[in-house]
Amino acid sequence: MFFQYSIWFLALVLGFVAIALKKWRVGDWFQAYQLFKVPEFNENMQENYLYRRVSVYINSLVALEDSDFTNLLSGKKANEIVLAMDPNQTVHDTFLGARVSWTNAHANSCRTFVLKIRKRDKRRILRPYLQHIHTVFDEFEQRKKEVSLYMNGADGRWRSVPFSHPSTLETIAMDSDLKNRVKSDLESFLKSKQYYHRLGRVWKRSFLLYGPSGTGKSSFVAAMAKFLCYDVYDVDLSRVSDDSDLKQLLLQTRTKSVIVVEDLDRFVVGKTTTLTFSGVLNFMDGLLNSCCGDERVMVFTMNNKDHIDPAMLRPGRVDVHIFFPLCDFNSFKTLANSYLGVKDHKLFPQLEEIFQTGATLSPAEIGEIMIVNRSSPSRALKSVITALQINGDSRSAAKIGRRSADKPPRPSDEAGDHSGLLCRESVHTVREFRNLYGFLRLKSNRKSGSLDLDSNLNERLR
Repeated sequence: MFFQYSIWFLALVLGFVAIALKKWRVGDWFQAYQLFKVPEFNENMQENYLYRRVSVYINSLVALEDSDFTNLLSGKKANEIVLAMDPNQTVHDTFLGARVSWTNAHANSCRTFVLKIRKRDKRRILRPYLQHIHTVFDEFEQRKKEVSLYMNGADGRWRSVPFSHPSTLETIAMDSDLKNRVKSDLESFLKSKQYYHRLGRVWKRSFLLYGPSGTGKSSFVAAMAKFLCYDVYDVDLSRVSDDSDLKQLLLQTRTKSVIVVEDLDRFVVGKTTTLTFSGVLNFMDGLLNSCCGDERVMVFTMNNKDHIDPAMLRPGRVDVHIFFPLCDFNSFKTLANSYLGVKDHKLFPQLEEIFQTGATLSPAEIGEIMIVNRSSPSRALKSVITALQINGDSRSAAKIGRRSADKPPRPSDEAGDHSGLLCRESVHTVREFRNLYGFLRLKSNRKSGSLDLDSNLNERLR
């Protein structure tokens, strides 16, 4: 009996030993380790910046979230929860196939992180691992960075305000394939510092956004800045006195910034300052830009680029051209989802048919209609249908008017009566549109430009 109990007891002990070996990795006891301390303060009681970087890195590890216990703390933003190590807690990490551990040590009121690495792995991974920690920290800081909007004043200096524009790439009404290509281009740019420098090129990217007013160019700039977490420098060329002033503004910009020049075509056509065309070209891609243009994105917006000197739009000055059209049915569905939360509706087939006839509005106009009628999606869609029909009728009337004006009058024609009839119909539709929605920027677009009905009928409406 005693022998039988001894065997049972020995089996029980061996079972506990096996569990301990598996859980505590007793094999590690026979490995030679080296410890590295990262104290919060140095010997002069100055802050050790590496300590903060290590803290951010450790708190981002999945192993901390999966550990037996950890601290949950409230972050700076509303509803933000942050994970943090407990004193003397140990968290494991893996890098390049090597297993390391971090211990949050507290001794003599001095907080210290202790890194434990096998000696055989130290030479291979220590420096790359520390560089990896720096990279993760920089990416974290970039994501949480508060973006600012800078505007140039008449004195040639930048003034900043917090940039809290709500637009994102997800909310932009744009073809999904084009949007994905833009996102991919921006992500590739963020990772291409070494590639650009190897080519001997400045690490910058430039975009031209062109299309009719109200099609979302400014919102797209805001979405780009938020996606990149870059500050925005909005250059008002009417406040720039000369070429030297423009150079000084460029010198004062910082890295990780989006430099925006809106309505560049208007400046080129009717500039009112002593700023020269050559000065603008050098601002876009000159020697000074190559000296202080690293890690920047430049964005230029225009309503129409057909009459712009090709030298301004050549590759190197402008890398990517993006056209912003008036609404088609696909972009309308994006707007309906964003503004009304509607992904499908029984009125969608009718709307699609109307869009196919060529009737269209800008995203800003459709968005305004949806905002006014947001409490009733059906009413909002019906209002969009009415507005599109009015726009289509106005476009047809404008085309007939242009054809009539091009033809010489015949004796049997009553030119005055026809002209008056067209104008009265146009005035009626414009008044109806204003009564419905309280605004009007009706435009009839052609490939060569746009016809503003508002300017033609302004005197008759008063």
